[in-house]
Amino acid sequence: MAVNIYDDINKLESTFRSTEEFQKLEQAVAEVTADNEANELFKKFRDLQVTLQQKQQQGEEITEEEMMGAQATAQAAQENPKILSMLEAEMGLSQMIEEVNRVLIKPVQSLYESM
Repeated sequence: MAVNIYDDINKLESTFRSTEEFQKLEQAVAEVTADNEANELFKKFRDLQVTLQQKQQQGEEITEEEMMGAQATAQAAQENPKILSMLEAEMGLSQMIEEVNRVLIKPVQSLYESM
């Protein structure tokens, strides 16, 4: 009998969307999106993060000016209550995803532990 893991994954996605953690993040994202100031600040924060990560991946050095700008933008974003709430909700969801990943990886780990 063939196992179709994708049917189970699709069910898991549906369950995932109904979790309290996902719903908190969904609500927090909606609140940031509805607030132009918070939305623009978050976009700036996210774009700056992506730019700096790309520079690091390409082996380019990040200047002190860029680092200071990133810190100032991050601080401003974290001082915005709506963005802070969204980031906290994201962290809660990330913890749940890590737990699910640990469960999914158990069979692979057990294979190597028996060696």
